[in-house]
Amino acid sequence: MVGDELTAGLVERLGSAYGRWSGGESVLVGRDTRGSGRELEDALVAGLAGAGSYAVRGGILPTPAVALLAQESGAVISASHNPPEYNGVKFFRGGWKLEDDEEEAIEALLDDAGEAPGGSSAETKGNGDFAARYVELVCERFGAPLGGLGVAVDCANGAMFDVGPAAFERLGAHVVTIGNRPDGTNINVGCGATDLRLLSETVRDGEFDLGVAFDGDGDRMLAVDAAGEELDGDQILAVLALHLRVDTVAVTEMTNLGFHRLMGESGIRVLTTLVGDRYVLEALRREGGKLGGEQSGHIMYLEGHTTGDGLVGALLLCRALRESGETLQALAGRMAKLPQAKANISVRSKEIPQTLREEIEGLAAGDRVVIRPSGTEPVVRVLVEAETEEAAQSLCGRIATLVSRELG
Repeated sequence: MVGDELTAGLVERLGSAYGRWSGGESVLVGRDTRGSGRELEDALVAGLAGAGSYAVRGGILPTPAVALLAQESGAVISASHNPPEYNGVKFFRGGWKLEDDEEEAIEALLDDAGEAPGGSSAETKGNGDFAARYVELVCERFGAPLGGLGVAVDCANGAMFDVGPAAFERLGAHVVTIGNRPDGTNINVGCGATDLRLLSETVRDGEFDLGVAFDGDGDRMLAVDAAGEELDGDQILAVLALHLRVDTVAVTEMTNLGFHRLMGESGIRVLTTLVGDRYVLEALRREGGKLGGEQSGHIMYLEGHTTGDGLVGALLLCRALRESGETLQALAGRMAKLPQAKANISVRSKEIPQTLREEIEGLAAGDRVVIRPSGTEPVVRVLVEAETEEAAQSLCGRIATLVSRELG
């Protein structure tokens, strides 16, 4: 939370550490619409400049726009899908997220003031140049003519509030936009990919072919069909895998078994990773794949990009509708989605002993169970997948009770 764990002083030190680690590379700095963004941007730019980096202010930009446009390094001040009171900093180099060892090397410099090379500066540019270039690039690389397609776009009052609708309009779609009035306090609040209710209502009350929703920094995207029914990342990824005719797709261990079955029937190899978009990206790069994603809405298509991009995912989904001539409901219906139940259990310790895992395996009795500690909260997450909703909910409840008793 800004002011507690994250302060302007810490961000300035982080900028200095990155500048020294990178050897003074130029850094394109973007931010989302949080009220704390400008102060943290000033701090980051000061740290970078003090360490010899040429910091270019991009203003409000989606995370994937910074990754795509940065000539050397990029930095984004954002807490992604989290509430407005949170914020953070993420770096890209050569368009790619940093590896674990690179992040550790930067962290090691945080408390070492070192000697700045000097002679640095920070350039201030209008956001319009970068925003317009991003729209141009994604439309050229991933878009298709969308004339007559009705699209409701929920921008989460975040970084996509301007560029998202602009891309759809450029391609000829009929666009109605919601969640596009950021005030610094309303990012991800009752809108966007973290809450699809407003988008579903908007689509049901109008005449649309689909609705798409971004999260606060624009690296995630979810959708609803013409009836306002929600699609998760697994379903969207299934539509894209078939339409793009890829031979390999990367997903996480949370991905629905119905996705795996459909890919198997279609002759598409599935790479399964730990939860986290970085692991999906690593698998794609290692295996030479182009398409991957997460149930939460991260969609990665590396044919002309380097990271997950909600706008790219949305444009590819619209392209699939237009080129197939089918409805989104029909396309998504090709994947028979198995019922899943989830629970987040507050715990004292996130260490899951082997004895507990073995007990959970005994309860599962053939149903799929994923149990994992959260990377950011004192929580253990449980996912259960079964052939019926009743069975999934029942087993999830029993496992949640067991985990709470052992670790809570």
